Amino acid sequence: MSEEEKNIDIQDDELKSEEASQEENTADEQPVNEEESEEEAAEAEEIDPIQALTDENAKLKDQLLRTIAEFENYKKRTLKEKAELILNGGEKTITTILPVLDDFERALADTNTDDPAAIKEGMELIFKKFIKTLEGMGVKKIETDNQDFDVDFHEAIAMVPGMGDDKKGKVIDCVQTGYMLNNKVIRHAKVAVGQ
Repeated sequence: MSEEEKNIDIQDDELKSEEASQEENTADEQPVNEEESEEEAAEAEEIDPIQALTDENAKLKDQLLRTIAEFENYKKRTLKEKAELILNGGEKTITTILPVLDDFERALADTNTDDPAAIKEGMELIFKKFIKTLEGMGVKKIETDNQDFDVDFHEAIAMVPGMGDDKKGKVIDCVQTGYMLNNKVIRHAKVAVGQ
């Protein structure tokens, strides 16, 4: 082999080694490029979660505002209903009692009778009708005759001594009748109690 051929072979070897090193560099650069593209993708993903969180925050804020508005409307509506109940709540009671009032008016207008027994009988009938009307609305009289004194139903206004052991702690006399409305005491019976 001549020196020229040797030089050509050496140059070919050098070219091959340069190409091989360039291929290695290219192979090394590709992972670098892949890493760079992964970083770019990660940055892009970082933007998406921020945007997603911003969207979710706006959605939750909208939900909160709507819930607050609904609650405010509910409060206004219930206050209005409560005010109407207070103003018109006694309407049923009044309309139930009006027939008794009519009976009183008729009794007072009937001036032809001078008989006290007839007047008393008329008043008793009206009184019984009134008691029946009240019972229909859930009002009951608190019984006091021969009852044990009970602070839940009675209010002692007097203690009567010397009534004997069988009357001790019992209601002796009822000064003012007590009433219950639907099993709730609305006025305690004022009583005298044996001591």
